[in-house]
Amino acid sequence: MSDLAGQGRAASPGPAAPSTDPVPDRIHAVPVRHPGRWLSAVVVLVLAAMVVHALVTNDKFDWPTVGKYLFNEQVVRGVGWTLWLTVAAMILGIVLAVLLAIMRRSDNPVMRYTSWVYIWFFRGTPIYTQLVFWGLISVLYPKISLGIPFGPEWFHFTTTELVTASRAAILGLGLNEAAYLAEIVRAGLQSVDRGQEEAARALGMKDSTILRRIVLPQAMRVIVPPTGNETISMLKTTSLVLAVPFTLDLQFATNAIASRTFQPIPLLVVAALWYLAITSVLMIGQHYLERYYGRGFDEHHRGGRRGGPGGRTTRQEAIAEAGTTPDIAVFDDMGRPHAGGAGGAR
Repeated sequence: MSDLAGQGRAASPGPAAPSTDPVPDRIHAVPVRHPGRWLSAVVVLVLAAMVVHALVTNDKFDWPTVGKYLFNEQVVRGVGWTLWLTVAAMILGIVLAVLLAIMRRSDNPVMRYTSWVYIWFFRGTPIYTQLVFWGLISVLYPKISLGIPFGPEWFHFTTTELVTASRAAILGLGLNEAAYLAEIVRAGLQSVDRGQEEAARALGMKDSTILRRIVLPQAMRVIVPPTGNETISMLKTTSLVLAVPFTLDLQFATNAIASRTFQPIPLLVVAALWYLAITSVLMIGQHYLERYYGRGFDEHHRGGRRGGPGGRTTRQEAIAEAGTTPDIAVFDDMGRPHAGGAGGAR
């Protein structure tokens, strides 16, 4: 009996060691396992390896020829012209789109219906058909004059000198793009609460100032993402300017080399690689623009700064960082004062 008692005393636990954890009874949760993610990653890696193997081992792609013409002078010049067409057409399209969107919101019925007819026409006809007509503009109208209808002319222009192939391509692309961007801009303007305009008007601000300082900055977070997509689409649409005809863009340059060397597939790969590279740069720029104009609205943006869980910046912090309000206490998503916020409310 004494032995059993001794064993019982030996087995009894001693006094608990003091805990160094500042949080009593902390729950040490085990992360949730995600076997499906690992399985999907393996499947994607296997498929990617198969694609790379098919590209590398197929002699029809002729990768030495691709490397030979990737930075060819004619190809690089075509890249430059493609970028110029994209930028110029998008600038023209954006300017016209803002005007058309404002006209659609106007109280003047003439403005509204003029904008509607423009959008209806240019969205209802194919871009290739429009480019063909712009290429035939000198045939349809050899001379463009300004004066009184059925009366005297003040001055005139020769169409062949005024509308060159590059200008016709920019006009065709830009006017068509304006019809699509106008609806994007109109949707962005409508996303801003009407109370914002009413409050600004009550303060005595002009309509133009309200649009420039109040409405457009808030609408940009809605306008930028689809506009970025339209810019990328415009880059690829420039391959249709052969309909004008314009023969200096990237697609025509690679096609001309392919016709001369009888190697169409490697030159198509060259064009595809250049389009992919430019599109990647545009996508990066679009990402930063979206993040800039989405400050304070993106609940899932993790900026690595103070804020909610995982470094998420709360909407209150974005307002405080903008410097447009007095120093106020910053609260987290649960309504608790944040230790790293500004001073107390005044």
